Amino acid sequence: MRIEWKPIQIEDKPTLEKYYEYEQRSCCEFTFSNNYLWAPFYDMEYAIIEDMLVFFFGGEKPSVAMPLARDEETEKNLARVIGILEEYFVALGKPFKMHLVTEDKFARLEELFPGKYTVEYNRDQADYVYDMEKMISLAGKKLHGKRNHINKFKENHPDWRYESLSRENVAACVEMAEQWKVINLCEERGDKHKEFCVTLRSLEEYEQLGLKGGVLWADGRVVAFTLGEELNREMFVVHIEKALAEVQGAYPMINQQFLTHEASGYTYVNREEDMGAEGLRKAKLSYYPAFLQEKGVVRRNAE
Repeated sequence: MRIEWKPIQIEDKPTLEKYYEYEQRSCCEFTFSNNYLWAPFYDMEYAIIEDMLVFFFGGEKPSVAMPLARDEETEKNLARVIGILEEYFVALGKPFKMHLVTEDKFARLEELFPGKYTVEYNRDQADYVYDMEKMISLAGKKLHGKRNHINKFKENHPDWRYESLSRENVAACVEMAEQWKVINLCEERGDKHKEFCVTLRSLEEYEQLGLKGGVLWADGRVVAFTLGEELNREMFVVHIEKALAEVQGAYPMINQQFLTHEASGYTYVNREEDMGAEGLRKAKLSYYPAFLQEKGVVRRNAE
């Protein structure tokens, strides 16, 4: 079977979201905005194969994401789709590789193909998932430090205010993002530059993408902003969070305010992975996640 991979365009949003809605995955990658915004940096395309959605990542070591079903009937096509993908990798002359495979999805592969595959989980890519109520209230002894930072922020900036992202304040967020770029020495080809590009595009297209945003003001300027969206019916995901590090308490303040105003109806919040960055890991662990959502890479066992 010939697979026609396509670039992800904004007009594909309604088509792809049918699959996200049915699967209700907990991995931060399974939203249209995430796929659309990061696709240019990962040589990423998609195809509908046997009524299942498959993402392909090119390069020297190509990989596919775990296929997504649209409904209960198309879910039955998984074995056939995996077979088609394996044939495709043979034609490429590359070893079969599938990523974003959670524990329950690997169990499904084992049902269909006993002993055929091995899964490997990478701690650096595990998503941090938190209890929403605890992230908003910051109650308890463990989180007293976060409350202290927020209280200090309010004390130092009595004129502070929170706003939902809108056409009226998006330009001020772009201006702050430019400051963040300079402060963080974003080289043109580095990971920080990619992060900046995705941040800028998120702000420019937040309405078309259906993203919710929050903006924190202090001393007459934007000192933090964040963007996120629904990941599944129980979970909200925060894709982007930027603050001026020199402003004490800006990060915990925007985090709490954003979730309070834009996401309080969800049970959990996914704050994505740490990518192995020591400082980021320490910061994410300091909020005491409810659990880590692991995402594995699947390869064929030796014949």
